[in-house]
Amino acid sequence: MLQLSDILEAKERVRDTSRWTPLQYSHTYSSMTGAEVHLKLENSQRTGAFKIRGATNRIATLSAAEREAGVVTASAGNHAQGVALAASRAGVEATIVMPEHAPISKVKATRNYGAEVVLEGTDYNEAAERAHEIEREEDRTYLHAFDDEDVMAGQGTIGLEILEDCPELDTVVVPIGGGGLISGIATAVKERNPDARVIGVQAEGASSAAPSLEKGERVTLEGVETIADGIATRSLGERTFPIVREYVDEIVTVTDPEIAVATVNLLERSKTVVEGAGAVPLAALLFDRFEYEDGETIVPVLSGGNIDLNTLSNVIVRGLVETGRYLKIRTVLKDRPGSLEELLAILTAHQANIYAIHHDRTSRDVEMSDTEVEIELEMRGTDHVERFLAALREEGYEVDVLA
Repeated sequence: MLQLSDILEAKERVRDTSRWTPLQYSHTYSSMTGAEVHLKLENSQRTGAFKIRGATNRIATLSAAEREAGVVTASAGNHAQGVALAASRAGVEATIVMPEHAPISKVKATRNYGAEVVLEGTDYNEAAERAHEIEREEDRTYLHAFDDEDVMAGQGTIGLEILEDCPELDTVVVPIGGGGLISGIATAVKERNPDARVIGVQAEGASSAAPSLEKGERVTLEGVETIADGIATRSLGERTFPIVREYVDEIVTVTDPEIAVATVNLLERSKTVVEGAGAVPLAALLFDRFEYEDGETIVPVLSGGNIDLNTLSNVIVRGLVETGRYLKIRTVLKDRPGSLEELLAILTAHQANIYAIHHDRTSRDVEMSDTEVEIELEMRGTDHVERFLAALREEGYEVDVLA
């Protein structure tokens, strides 16, 4: 099983390729939670995520024959970019299989780092099947995204950095997909500071870790569905599972709406861009998914920032909806002069700012003497939304909330 000595050796190997990322104290989240919150900004890492660490360490262990034959791997995006850059810098040819619906930004970045990209499969597991076929056909070395001790050791260098920058650490909060990141960090942290807690966080739509620990063996999901594509795996790895069982104190889950809220919070309050997987540790903290004491020193690991812009725009809207900052409604008016003005007067009285309005006389869902109106509004929070909707209904409007 992975040892602290493996991580210490990896620290020397990855020094020239990966960055020592900042640990930033957050007054905002400390005030919101009562804890002392330090954000580990791994989203500022080369390639935009932590994966460059494990990829660099694994490639450094290849034999001369393995380097000559090249490597192949499967990835939803971040491991792909890490392997592509690490292989390019080491002069090793790399082929990366990515799911067909991988974010365009991650596909382009992987190609730009010098790898050949093959798009196949609906998720990581199907992409991995194709990658193993290439491994056999071309006699390449397969670089697993998480289920490999050298990869775990590389990711564990994050734990060493956290301990050095924050010796008063009480709790580290880490995303879990296949378990490579948390296995490395947990080994480093627990071996150096056994009293520190390690909390793992999964997306609700890809939550295999907690049931695996409860059952005492790995549970494989039939499918996954989450905006946190970086941790959208069906199961823990064979090698990561015993480490998670040994060192991780608690595993919790967060929902996609909660991930969206955390992402928007980081954008607005911390001026920090993260992908869904990078936001799950903060989501767990903000939504009280685990217990902690006032003044406890907590480090959420923001594991990556490679979010597709189309995905980001959708996540922002969802985050604004969840916090009562955006509202989309539909109602029906009499098709006569002044009816829209009467509705707008209520909006004005309640300081609801209009983003867009759509007035449709042709809808088959209303009487011919009526007209349908859809309005997108900027609001000031959930209380503001509730007061505004109550006022509309008191005035006799039937209102459907669309978002």
